[in-house]
Amino acid sequence: MPETPYPAAVQRVVDAAARKGQALEIHSFSESTHTAEQAAATVGAELGQIVKSLVFVAPEPDGSLEPILCLVSGPNRVDLARLAAVIGEPDVRRATATEAKELTGFTIGGIPPIGHARPFRVVMDPDLGRFQVVWAAAGTATDVFPVPPATLRVLANANVAPICEERTPTPDPIASTLEVATSAGDAGAAGA
Repeated sequence: MPETPYPAAVQRVVDAAARKGQALEIHSFSESTHTAEQAAATVGAELGQIVKSLVFVAPEPDGSLEPILCLVSGPNRVDLARLAAVIGEPDVRRATATEAKELTGFTIGGIPPIGHARPFRVVMDPDLGRFQVVWAAAGTATDVFPVPPATLRVLANANVAPICEERTPTPDPIASTLEVATSAGDAGAAGA
């Protein structure tokens, strides 16, 4: 068996991309890219450019679990109700670490969007499409690869759908101060 320059987990990801005609540029780091924040700092990208590969499960009639992979932009969180509506599975839930490992063949923190032990239904967060390039785990907590979102969608055979919680805009402290001051001024004028 010929040797490859990659660990077996990373080679599975590289091979999965190659089967779809894509060559991946793997970046290996000595520091962990386990969390989206760590990955963004390590690769020098915005948090939104980091692809979180999150595993969810839905019960099958025979008692087994159907895996669903969600590819989510770094700062976003999956809304279970939205995910359930998109995939038509009301009892969907987040997989445990053990379930995720058994279903994907990868450990949390290094779960890639492709190259899993079995087929997955994949849903992709549309926010990833805001970037020219996003970064995804390549099978370990220290290996990642850059990819255009459209290519990622094709590689993962993903359905793009709104599955994340609505983000509330962060309040602007200056605008908030002005609103309070204006309201106080209005109250004073009303009392005059």
